[in-house]
Amino acid sequence: MRHDARAVAADTASGPAAGAARQRTRLPLELALLALLALLWGSSYLFTKVAVADLPPVTLVAVRVSVAALFLLAVLQWRGERLPRDRRTWGMLLVQAMLNSIVAWTVLAWGQARVDSGLAAVLNSTSPLWVFLISCALPGHGPAGLRPLAGVVLGLGGVVLIVGVDALAGLGAQVAGQLAALGGAVLYGGAAIYGRRFAHLPPAATAAGAMLWASAVLVPASLALDRPWTLAPSLEAAAAALALGVLSTGIALMLYFRLVRTLGSMGVASQAFLRAGVGVGLGVVLLGETVTPVVAAGVALAILGVALINWPRRSRR
Repeated sequence: MRHDARAVAADTASGPAAGAARQRTRLPLELALLALLALLWGSSYLFTKVAVADLPPVTLVAVRVSVAALFLLAVLQWRGERLPRDRRTWGMLLVQAMLNSIVAWTVLAWGQARVDSGLAAVLNSTSPLWVFLISCALPGHGPAGLRPLAGVVLGLGGVVLIVGVDALAGLGAQVAGQLAALGGAVLYGGAAIYGRRFAHLPPAATAAGAMLWASAVLVPASLALDRPWTLAPSLEAAAAALALGVLSTGIALMLYFRLVRTLGSMGVASQAFLRAGVGVGLGVVLLGETVTPVVAAGVALAILGVALINWPRRSRR
């Protein structure tokens, strides 16, 4: 991961055609890592469901980010990498933490508590669309092209088929909760775009800095709201919280910041379409559920959407 910046610089120096060729060569690995990221974030719903039975939401998120921060600091120590030292970068990391975790997770948790899970899943999967719209609105970015837009449409359609078209019947009912769930997706989209500012840092350093900020905000909030010293979580809840911190946050964020650099903002956001498929796969493996033809078609559409979003453009001569 530490050599990604040098690779990008080499691509640029060798010209657009050589850079595009290298991008196509690396694409299978990056897509495999994208699928792994979707698996890690998709499994976070299972870990959260187990842990929240004994841990209040604010305390659970505080444990999640604190465990992730400690894990990422250990990774930095093992690799011989260091956190940034300038105040400007730390200020940027605070913004990233607000977009990616502190505000986004709080807003999503509030919204998901008031919206049916199926509709919440659809709304939460719109982050690639927001990346597209925000990129079009930002100066110097311009439109991303018709192929990524087609990928967004197909991916969202796939999520709807996986979750069930009936989930859309609740649109307009719990407006505040739906806006909160949608707002979380907007924040995720903004985080994917803002995360490109950290190309000069190793992914583990960016992730550790963001989680240190999240811990600094959420741990005091947990102490004030939940009095966690009075809690007695079960072994299962404690193990789920630990897995949430290490797997679904620490390792996932290292992958996330790598993929922001290699696949771009919309590419890394496209994992939102794969998370619904992850839920289907976990249901088949762990619960013995069967896959209907409609759900299978939805998974296929979601995968096709991700492929269209991430397929490299041909260079113009």
